[in-house]
Amino acid sequence: MKLILLALIQSMLLCAGQMFMKLALKAMGVAAWSWSFVLSQLTNWWWLACGVSFTAAGLLWMYILKHWAFSQAYPLSSLAYVFGMIAAMLVFHEHIAWTQWVGILLIMAGCYLVAN
Repeated sequence: MKLILLALIQSMLLCAGQMFMKLALKAMGVAAWSWSFVLSQLTNWWWLACGVSFTAAGLLWMYILKHWAFSQAYPLSSLAYVFGMIAAMLVFHEHIAWTQWVGILLIMAGCYLVAN
């Protein structure tokens, strides 16, 4: 049960990092090789949120790999797809087809079977 909880948190952090990256890229504007562009990115706080999320996810992943079998831990990283689908719907207002929801249910069932 502890592995599932930690995998859920790690997957949420991974999803948050990807979500923050998309928001940072939206706020970025047109890329240019200029100091003004670089300075504008230093004040794009979505990049900071992205880095913090990925760093925390990476540290938690190291803890998980150290304490559980790789054959159990690695498949649970697919839970990030579940959170990604939810974020796509709630944050980015994307339409999710019913077939995608079926896929998400299959991923969740597979994670349950792997963890037990």
